[in-house]
Amino acid sequence: EVQLQASGGGLVQAGGSLRLSCIASGFSFDDRAVGWLRQAPGKEREDVSCFSSRDGTSYVAPFVKGRFTMSSDSARNMVYLQMNQLKPEDTAVYYCAEDLICEEAFGMGVVPTLGQGTQVTVSS
Repeated sequence: EVQLQASGGGLVQAGGSLRLSCIASGFSFDDRAVGWLRQAPGKEREDVSCFSSRDGTSYVAPFVKGRFTMSSDSARNMVYLQMNQLKPEDTAVYYCAEDLICEEAFGMGVVPTLGQGTQVTVSS
């Protein structure tokens, strides 16, 4: 059974930083892509970043490029999202996810598996 548990969210002022962590189980990082998605109240879910070690593809959403950095540690089954220069529009629930693919053009596949999210709130 695939399980993903995100943590590290919280309340931060604009311009601040947070580091999200995700512990994953039930699949191999060699076979699946991992990444982060987010959903703000009243808005559609959107891909933030992903990476596939199987083929080396990666994706970073334009709205976080240069501010957010995703990393992973396959030996520990951990995925991280370092978020710098946070803006109020980054406020959302952030989800760790896995899927078959990570496409450079648009992120993860059609139906990624999401874990329990973590709330990030950025005050102005």
